[in-house]
Amino acid sequence: MLSRTELISLYLNFFKSKSHKIIPPSSLIPENDPSVLFTTAGMHPLVPYLLGQRHPLGKTLVGVQKCLRTQDIDKVGNETHHTFFEMLGNWSLGDYWKKQAIEYSYEFLTKILKLKKEELAVTCFKGNKDAKKDIESEQAWKSLGIKKIKFLGKEDNWWGPAGSTGPCGPDTEMFVNGVEIWNDVFMEYEKTFEGKFIKAKQKNVDTGMGVERTLAILSNLKDNYETEIFQPIINVIEKISNKSYSDEKNKKAMRIIADHIRASVFILGDDKKIIPSNVQHGYVLRRLIRRAIRYGKLLGINHPFTFRVAESVIPLYPDYPELKKNKQFIIENLKQEELRFSKTLESGLRIFERIIKDKKSISGKDAFLLFQSYGFPIELTQELAEEKNIKVEAISFDEEYKKHQELSKTSSAGMFRSGLADSSEKTTRLHTATHLLNEALRRVLGKEVKQRGSNITPERLRFDFNFPRKLTNEETKQVENLVNEKVKENLQVTREETSLKQAIKEGAQAEFGHKYPEKVSVYTIGNFSKEICTGPHVKNTKSIGKFKIIKEESVAAGIRRIKAIIQ
Repeated sequence: MLSRTELISLYLNFFKSKSHKIIPPSSLIPENDPSVLFTTAGMHPLVPYLLGQRHPLGKTLVGVQKCLRTQDIDKVGNETHHTFFEMLGNWSLGDYWKKQAIEYSYEFLTKILKLKKEELAVTCFKGNKDAKKDIESEQAWKSLGIKKIKFLGKEDNWWGPAGSTGPCGPDTEMFVNGVEIWNDVFMEYEKTFEGKFIKAKQKNVDTGMGVERTLAILSNLKDNYETEIFQPIINVIEKISNKSYSDEKNKKAMRIIADHIRASVFILGDDKKIIPSNVQHGYVLRRLIRRAIRYGKLLGINHPFTFRVAESVIPLYPDYPELKKNKQFIIENLKQEELRFSKTLESGLRIFERIIKDKKSISGKDAFLLFQSYGFPIELTQELAEEKNIKVEAISFDEEYKKHQELSKTSSAGMFRSGLADSSEKTTRLHTATHLLNEALRRVLGKEVKQRGSNITPERLRFDFNFPRKLTNEETKQVENLVNEKVKENLQVTREETSLKQAIKEGAQAEFGHKYPEKVSVYTIGNFSKEICTGPHVKNTKSIGKFKIIKEESVAAGIRRIKAIIQ
């Protein structure tokens, strides 16, 4: 029986033997991508390269990536769904195409994982008004002797784009005894802002194999939660609840707790220092923790327990050192959130029962009352209502919510007008302005300032950095003036590829906690700024425009955030 680390090692080494370069996993919180809150797929950090930018390590890559998806959170509780998961992937950036990708997949499954050819079945894209039937993939599979081939529509055999625009295309999925094990995506198209599908300038292969599901298949298990990844977590939940996972009525609650706390550990463990809140990343985190707490109550757990479950997750992932490093932060935030929610949960449930008495629906006003006064995310109210066959007026809830603050977004919803890795002219100008801001902060506040994250849309830039206190008005003005000074100097922006070691040696700035490949792209702005980055950037600072800081605030202990625009 393969372990998680053995499976990952076999995969990476197989593709390394096929001249692929191993890339390190990226943060769970994507950089400069306004379309999603979390990294949702292995290809996500590679978008600039899928769109044609040259990757420092070449055209064929392989890696394992931390991912998080919440669009089908309601399915978590069955045997195979997860919010957090690890994705194995290999990529061709304009190099090999369908036949070779399929041959690699077949070889790994049958020669390395020793699966029988007769157990394999595949699906291919049947075509529609936007794209033709994928005969090329069918022929590749037939040449390997695969007989079980089925053509399906866009809902089954098309991937992407990950945001509202970007690379996408047909995929071919592989099944072992009816369970999907692998997906090869062929990015032949690019979806435009107008919703059209045009032929991509660079044809890419993007593949994905879920670690959790693959381990279950290789172990002949129908239940992912019975694998070595989840069993230590389930065992702790059994001890805390004094109930058994083997009892069918406990399985759904235990799976949800195991999944949601594992996901919460990875969000809290990221060096970006996300904390539970009512907006964006923090909202998703809060929803996961509170949903786990509610299912803990259903198991009869009436004392703080999420931190104990978290303590069983961290040792399972020694290859992610950030979890151990941030263990105290993870535990403390889970304890605080559980304390906050437990104070209002019981009274909130009583109010919920009172609201639904003799009713067929819950008004937006009542749903908002449960959210504002008792900390019930709208999804929790909807879930409770569904159990009672009652509808929730979600649209009027949104209207109530908007009166108080911007509507919270989930990672599956579009957050801004731009799409995945938007490279519009304004975004490009803001991207270069972010580099100037980074260096200006270091020169005004001190060399100990390090980037802790950034997010760029066509409307504004957002930049997080470590600093122990609020900036004075004078300091903020100094930073703003220095950036504008450099803009006016018409500094050239140049890009070079070099080794990570050499880049650091030459003084290139790198984001704190970010894992970089051995070879990187370095952008230099005159003699002012040198930074490891994937782009895109302007050629000369004069095209940036006037830089203006509109807000400076705290986002976590010791972490500040600046929001700025260009005029």
